[in-house]
Amino acid sequence: MSETRQDIGIGELARRAGCLPETVRYYEHVGLLHETSRTEGGQRRYGEEAVRRLTFIRHARDFGFSVEAVRELLAMSDRPDMCCDEVDALAKHHLEEVESRLQRLSALRDELQRMIGQCAGGKVESCRIIEVLSDHQLCDSDTAHGGAFDLGEPPAAAARRS
Repeated sequence: MSETRQDIGIGELARRAGCLPETVRYYEHVGLLHETSRTEGGQRRYGEEAVRRLTFIRHARDFGFSVEAVRELLAMSDRPDMCCDEVDALAKHHLEEVESRLQRLSALRDELQRMIGQCAGGKVESCRIIEVLSDHQLCDSDTAHGGAFDLGEPPAAAARRS
């Protein structure tokens, strides 16, 4: 297959990158994947470069990089002769965010275990879990809150990445 030929459809591109056609359309819409040529019937046609780029995007997103960070990484990868200090700095910043998220998740896990451990298994009217969820003051720690699960995107966007 020639590097410049645009001979695969959106379904094949998605299959080769391990995602859905809706994901391809989303990445085109947000500008991570270049719009491509279309047939007379309006079908998108892609080449090997699109496969490589989409695979890169998917892998970076699997690592939890935001769409904006992926945009920056792609821009840097398009300049192979540049020093990789900026790439390293971006990855280090992302690692710091992951470490922070892990700390919040650990605190959240501890709080959930505490709530579950205090539940007597009676009726909902006296359920400790419902009680704690209804009153923030009953939590042991504020660190268990504050977006421990917030990955910076709405669930619909996460579904599109799949």
